[in-house]
Amino acid sequence: MNRITRLPIDSAIQGPLQLPLLQLLHSREYGRYGLVAIAIGVFVGIIGVRVFGWPLWVASAVALVAFLAPTTLKWRADWRRLGLTVALLGALLTVQGLHTIEHIAQWLQYHILFWSMRQSSGLISPANAEWVHFVWNWGVLISVLLLVRGGLRNIWAGFLLGVALAHTLEHTYAFIRYLMVLGELRDLGVTNVTAQGLPGILGRDGWLARSAWTQGTILCSIPGLTTAIRLDVHFWWNVIEMTLLGLAGHFYLRNRQIQRLPQIAVPELDADLPNNRILQDRPS
Repeated sequence: MNRITRLPIDSAIQGPLQLPLLQLLHSREYGRYGLVAIAIGVFVGIIGVRVFGWPLWVASAVALVAFLAPTTLKWRADWRRLGLTVALLGALLTVQGLHTIEHIAQWLQYHILFWSMRQSSGLISPANAEWVHFVWNWGVLISVLLLVRGGLRNIWAGFLLGVALAHTLEHTYAFIRYLMVLGELRDLGVTNVTAQGLPGILGRDGWLARSAWTQGTILCSIPGLTTAIRLDVHFWWNVIEMTLLGLAGHFYLRNRQIQRLPQIAVPELDADLPNNRILQDRPS
């Protein structure tokens, strides 16, 4: 007698599993609202720059707020439909992606447009502040920890957690140095000089480059580790972190999607039935 077994439906029936991140980041029913909001934000920004003399960062901030308004509604819908972990993953991918674009803008301003280091502050220059970097990276680290606790566990998530922790320690060290130098300047009566942009652990004049513990070691011979400028150091921090976030999210969503595929019933032939003899006689 034939038995009935249950097998997963082919993934093609359920839709593409190759790029689940695109499915998560798809705007779905909020797409039209998003396009309208972005168009309004860009229009207001252009008018503000040309008519009212706004600086570029104000126009960029207006467009960003317009974009995030419908995006927040999508994240809320994802939370209700897919759960907190998946919704948090989508939100972190979006905001960290925007943050990486800001670093790319800084890199282009310095290396391609040949602006000065002070001018190469991205699209929203006031956000290029030491306390903003400090708070942002602690927020990213806490978000990654919540994702891991919620089930985002694979080899890429492990690398991501390590890089996010190291990146946060880099900005924590830089923030502490920033506060110390500001205190020294105040003690000297200097109040019109900022300590923004000090090196951290890595890069030129960073802790690794100046520490007596690392002098003459292999660490000082690794290209860029003790010689790269601060802008490049944090550009690569964010590129690596964003790449690992994408890989960890891809495999997490792919495995989650496969595990949740519906089942179909198919007949399984008994080995002792005559109509299954051809399988038994097939040479191994």
